[in-house]
Amino acid sequence: MELNLCFLTSHKPKGSKTEIEVTWEDQQNINKFGRLNNRFHELEDEIKIAKENNESLEDASNELILSDEDAVRFQIGEVFTHMPREEVENRLEEMTENASKVLEKLIEEKESVLAQMAVLKKILYGKFKDSINLEED
Repeated sequence: MELNLCFLTSHKPKGSKTEIEVTWEDQQNINKFGRLNNRFHELEDEIKIAKENNESLEDASNELILSDEDAVRFQIGEVFTHMPREEVENRLEEMTENASKVLEKLIEEKESVLAQMAVLKKILYGKFKDSINLEED
């Protein structure tokens, strides 16, 4: 998705000022908004991957519950090894907890980014009104 950060100029009768001065601080706010918007989209992708990872771990746990084998094939890197069922259960539980924590942190960061973007939108729209577009197309 592309963010449209454009300034529009309107045509007014001669003598009226239509241009709004963009200060260094304004430009810094616009740049920060753009960086936050990029991070927001990165976080959305990372959250999607983390959710898929959580689902995969949950599916593996469910399959393990249905299995009646004492030794289970467990993948470590690119290699499968036979491991006792209890050890696999413990590893899956630990992996699930870690994956949930990662997902939780990503969601918290996304909420923080959205809050910062809302503050910047308020500041920028307050000054530039409809001369700036911070919405995505």
